[in-house]
Amino acid sequence: MFPSSALKLRDDLARGELSSRELTEHYLNRIEQQQDLGAFVHVAQDAMAQAKAADEAQVRGELGHLHGLPTAFKDLNDVAGMPTTYGSAAIDHPVASRDHSLVERLRAEGVVILGKTQVPEFGLSSHSENLVGAPSRNPFDPQRSSGGSSGGQAAAVAAGMIPVGAGSDGGGSVRIPAAACGLIGLKPSLGRVPSDVLDGYVDPLGAPKLAVSGPLAKDALDAALLLDAMRGKDHYLPLLQGSYPQRLNGLNIGFSTHSPFESVYNISLSPEARTAFEQGLKLLGERHRVHPAQLDYASDYPETFATVWTNGLKNVPVNNESMLGELARDFRRRAAARSLEQNLQGSSRLKAIAADFVRQWSAYDVIATPAMATIPPLIGHYTQAGADHDYMLQCQYTPYTSMVNVASVAAITIPVTTTSGGLPMSIQLISPRSDEGLLLALAAQMQL
Repeated sequence: MFPSSALKLRDDLARGELSSRELTEHYLNRIEQQQDLGAFVHVAQDAMAQAKAADEAQVRGELGHLHGLPTAFKDLNDVAGMPTTYGSAAIDHPVASRDHSLVERLRAEGVVILGKTQVPEFGLSSHSENLVGAPSRNPFDPQRSSGGSSGGQAAAVAAGMIPVGAGSDGGGSVRIPAAACGLIGLKPSLGRVPSDVLDGYVDPLGAPKLAVSGPLAKDALDAALLLDAMRGKDHYLPLLQGSYPQRLNGLNIGFSTHSPFESVYNISLSPEARTAFEQGLKLLGERHRVHPAQLDYASDYPETFATVWTNGLKNVPVNNESMLGELARDFRRRAAARSLEQNLQGSSRLKAIAADFVRQWSAYDVIATPAMATIPPLIGHYTQAGADHDYMLQCQYTPYTSMVNVASVAAITIPVTTTSGGLPMSIQLISPRSDEGLLLALAAQMQL
């Protein structure tokens, strides 16, 4: 039986105690055995050839941070030789001729790529259901969602189909599925992963760039290992392996259940979410000063965020609009109808809101919020009654995530409890000073 720790597997591979071919065959078998979870939309045909090449390179001493370690990528990232669907039946699905910059970065670190995992259409949603393939299901309850948009990645890691996986987070898309599937989900600050900002730190209209890449992992050490590989330099793993987590005490942690979506939607915590939040605060209180945070969010946040979040949809080259999902179709039409002046005003306003978030949060070392407001919803929960209803349900499930992307700072979700039905539940911690090492150290403390 192989260890579940990606770090242990990486070290065993580096020492030659385990071959990449053995490990790759094991994970390919796991993928085959768990097809009903819908985590993968494409399995690489050359995975064993990649593993053989990794073993041969290992003999020559050519080792990257993740040499020989199997993983997968979201179906929003191009992987050379594999089709990219973006979760949409309305566009062509060409076989990629080159890797996405993040894929290129991790391939340089020696990963074996097992395939592509399920996403919502264009990565828009907090679930991973689309018209291209079967929905990604939660390994802890297959009737429920694994979250989104990195839902296939999270299901694959949680179900043992890959040891660790990179996700992307534009409004919670790493943290949402991590919370749903009982994983560590780290949303780094904008620019911490260099491949995220190759074209700059703002979108074409001047708004803060929302999406960043981050790790999905079973523990803090594995998350640190992957984050270091995504950056191409050692920092976070040595920090966690040293004395820092043991020495970290006395932080000023403010907690809040206040959401910027409260101005338009009813936001309330289910009993399970409240229990998890209270348990997370209790764990934090064993080492740190935990007390309520006084926060006052802008009432126009929901409308402003939606404007910027959906603006890029109008540029998507759609072949058959009738094959778009209802959310993508309606929000794409609204984006196309907005004037340049409206978009520029939205971008400017979102920058001001972001500055206010950071100003308020900076009164504390860390802000603690619930991770999600409820247990993971059932498959099909969101797509019952139109785009606006779908969007409202998503905001009500994930009322604390998108504000972190707007602020460009770092946040992490950490599993802290399990419901009576066996579902993991998490807490979210935000670092207003964008200190990923601090968040990973707190996760290590809470997972002891």
